Amino acid sequence: MQQNEDLHLITGTWLPVMEEFYSLQGEGYNTGEAAYFVRLGGCDNGCLWCDAKESWNALAHPLVGVDDVVERATKFRARSVVVTGGEPLLYNLNYLCKKLSEQGFKIYLETSGSEPISGSWDWVCLSPKKEHPPLPPIYHLANELKVVITSPDDLEFAEKNAREVSKNCHLFLQPEWSARDKIIPVIVDFILQNPAWSISLQSHKYIRIP
Repeated sequence: MQQNEDLHLITGTWLPVMEEFYSLQGEGYNTGEAAYFVRLGGCDNGCLWCDAKESWNALAHPLVGVDDVVERATKFRARSVVVTGGEPLLYNLNYLCKKLSEQGFKIYLETSGSEPISGSWDWVCLSPKKEHPPLPPIYHLANELKVVITSPDDLEFAEKNAREVSKNCHLFLQPEWSARDKIIPVIVDFILQNPAWSISLQSHKYIRIP
């Protein structure tokens, strides 16, 4: 049984799925767009402010057939799928992207960039973490750089990562939810002085949707 599970993970035909749901994108460049979300279990970053800590342990989430995931996504009207985590690049995502593409989906990735890239993506949102910085190749694939800001010191980290992405990459600073009241004025002031950046708010939390 374990051998079969390992084979499924290696080939990417089954993945540890924490949850699937249909909602609106709540953050960053694509805020407000309807999409089907696939959240994979497993993460090697362990951010203290993570709002999906239950995703960290991959073993807590059953392996699910990718064909079944794709079939469920086709039941909804939107033709966009967001693959998130945890850290989705812990797994081989080639098969998932292939099957979604065959159904005409736009495919979005949300990643810290700490693992090698797999899959073929229409949009890559790179959200780097200090503890496990992105691998260099991901910078040139990023359509969007979204840096979570918990304190003013994080702005230097944001600028460091912005120097690595392409000139066409959209730059976002996102206040960490629990610190938003204190950090939003800092972000606003920074963006006024550095207008290449925009602010990203977790609108799904404000309007209370998944």
